[in-house]
Amino acid sequence: MQINDFLVVFYWIVTATVFLRIIFKRRPVASSLAWVLIIIVFPILGVLVYLFFGEIQLGKRRAARARALRTPFLENYTKYLKDHSSQSPVGHAGKAIYQLLMQRDGIGSLGYSNLSVLSKPDDIFDAWIADINNAQRDIRMEFYIWHPHGRVVDVTNALIAAVDRGVSVEILIDHAGSWPFFMFSKDVKRMREHGIKLLPALPVNLFRNLVRRADLRLHRKLLVIDHLICYSGSMNMADPRYFNSRKSFGPWIDMMLRFDGAAAFGVSKVFSWDWELESGERNFPQIKDKIPESTHHLSIIPSGPGQGEGVIHQIMLSILHRANESITITTPYFVPSEAIFEALCHAARRGVNVCIVLPRISDSRMASFASQSFYDGLLSAGVEIRLFSRGLLHSKAVIVDEELALVGSMNIDMRSLQLNFELSFALYNPNDCKQVCGLMQEYYQESTAIDAKAWAQRPRYRRVAERFMSFLSPLL
Repeated sequence: MQINDFLVVFYWIVTATVFLRIIFKRRPVASSLAWVLIIIVFPILGVLVYLFFGEIQLGKRRAARARALRTPFLENYTKYLKDHSSQSPVGHAGKAIYQLLMQRDGIGSLGYSNLSVLSKPDDIFDAWIADINNAQRDIRMEFYIWHPHGRVVDVTNALIAAVDRGVSVEILIDHAGSWPFFMFSKDVKRMREHGIKLLPALPVNLFRNLVRRADLRLHRKLLVIDHLICYSGSMNMADPRYFNSRKSFGPWIDMMLRFDGAAAFGVSKVFSWDWELESGERNFPQIKDKIPESTHHLSIIPSGPGQGEGVIHQIMLSILHRANESITITTPYFVPSEAIFEALCHAARRGVNVCIVLPRISDSRMASFASQSFYDGLLSAGVEIRLFSRGLLHSKAVIVDEELALVGSMNIDMRSLQLNFELSFALYNPNDCKQVCGLMQEYYQESTAIDAKAWAQRPRYRRVAERFMSFLSPLL
């Protein structure tokens, strides 16, 4: 057999093997067909891309750690929060989330107090720095992007001052999302020299990525002070006046929650999970004094590989199907699963007021075309789609019947629903839901609705791009 014949046979054996793996993996049909298309159109490249990105592989070491973590993770709750009740919300949609989490973990909600919704960058930075300056024992942080410019320098200086006075500082930063920071910033060395424990999460490495999917990312944004004060939401450690400042879409528009109490302790446990997954070091939160119980309760929803795959997708479907009056969604990237798309259309057809607010200009051309491929179906079902012009609307929230607010780091796309490590919160208290609803109303007023007739007149080339990206949408 000549070398060319051998290579042809070898290629077809590899291709057939990959096709069989695609067929026998339990995944949505649309996703399987998209991978088949890629391999057919790009014969060699498609196979390589599938080997790196086609299957959700956390890696043998991290997967083993995740399995070993579950029982001690829940036992730590019992030790410190055994006297705390887990209260079911009153609303129909909220109960769906509570029941799902109770069945999965036995913890449906945790108490909290003093919740505030922060949306102005300087207010967020001022609050972060104030609480860092007042930290007594521990500071824990996770971010997808760390951009060491502007007010971020003030945060770095506050962290160094904190560790110099004896506070333990632990930081996880996604390696791919912040590779310029790890490659070029002098702050990395400066922070480590002062004793800050700084780890790149899910490092991108050619050899590691042969056994672990390369685009599994730590997308959470959180800051926990002394295990009792928590910030979380959509904002990265980046000053919008400096981050992507020359881009056409304008500054990123974000939202962060701040609250304290048992729920903050719960978020600190999420950090412990991520830290052990990355480092192998167990450091569950420890507190000396009993946490006062609160009458307000929220649900903490960590999601990602090894943490209940599909849980956030199940929650999304549950609340959309239970909506009776209204659904409002803000997200920078809208590439839903077929099931979520159908749930939104069905809600609109049965009389629910469905509104989706998206940025007018996205920072991803591919994601923008994929998102627009859903507009025709949504508009024909009666969904209102509005485009926000003041900047890149990066806040992520789902409001149902103005009595449930789902807020956090999750986008409405398959990456957030299946691949990324995300952190979301379900708020049930009416007053706190009103805070989020008030911010959503501001976004609504700063946006304009898409006219269905005008949208139908868009150029043919856009329709072609949308259809192509629609087929690939399960992979985005």
